[in-house]
Amino acid sequence: MATTPTISANFPYASQYVDVAGEKIHYVEKGEGDPVLFLHGNPTSSYLWRNIMPYAAKTHRAIAMDLIGMGKSARPDLAYRFSDHVTFVDGFIEAMGLKNVTLVVHDWGSGLGFHYARRHAENVRGIAFMEAIMRPVGWTDFPPGYRTGFKIMRTPVLGWMMISVMNAFIEKILPSAINRTLTKEEHDYYRSAFPTIRSRRPVRQWPREIPIEGRPADVHQAVSAYNKWLTETDLPMLLCHATPGGLTTAPMVNWCRENLTNLTTADIGRGTHYVQEDNPHGIGEALETWLAGLA
Repeated sequence: MATTPTISANFPYASQYVDVAGEKIHYVEKGEGDPVLFLHGNPTSSYLWRNIMPYAAKTHRAIAMDLIGMGKSARPDLAYRFSDHVTFVDGFIEAMGLKNVTLVVHDWGSGLGFHYARRHAENVRGIAFMEAIMRPVGWTDFPPGYRTGFKIMRTPVLGWMMISVMNAFIEKILPSAINRTLTKEEHDYYRSAFPTIRSRRPVRQWPREIPIEGRPADVHQAVSAYNKWLTETDLPMLLCHATPGGLTTAPMVNWCRENLTNLTTADIGRGTHYVQEDNPHGIGEALETWLAGLA
């Protein structure tokens, strides 16, 4: 009988850094060949991809970066707006000399990846995505249980108390959006990136960047533009989707199938939002197979 691979807490990659816009961006890598760039979202880091990178590294150079202010990357005095992250993701790709890159994206990493691909399609070979920000939303798109929480997060004083002081994104939201229970080692790794109120500024800002009812206007414009581009490009794409999903529920999977021209889909089983912590091997196997088809 075949055994299910374990989900390892180990992060067996040497930390590396590259200068981008005068700041140190942390990344890890494994393998050789055309680059596969993994982009995480809120409130995670390159650690999220630890069990998935080896699948890409069999035939490619798998690279996972930490967004500015997150993981082990530098924490400059920024507003940590979407536009700030765009500067550092664009700068990272340029500083690393990444050509013919395949993007593997999740959460806000998907917004950054889609935004990059729309503007630099000539440098992108394909996009694999999961639990992605596909389009601007309205409050009615949020399930009632999440709607109240995100409204609080976007409220000046209450949001600061909830995320910066109580550290709710790390302590409550992250584990609640994973079907299994994180081990103490895993949870502590995520905690280690945000030990203080000040260090949680990026985590605090991300919920305020979600384009809801047209605000903030600049993010709404960026997401609207790449949403339109996604329906027009023939760039190969892979959607890994889980049940019940968080952002990528069944209706969104159907939308992707109906609107994305060159799409492969992979059902990775049970999962909510941080699907890399529930079924990394299912994601990895789907990614490995899809990458082989791009050759």
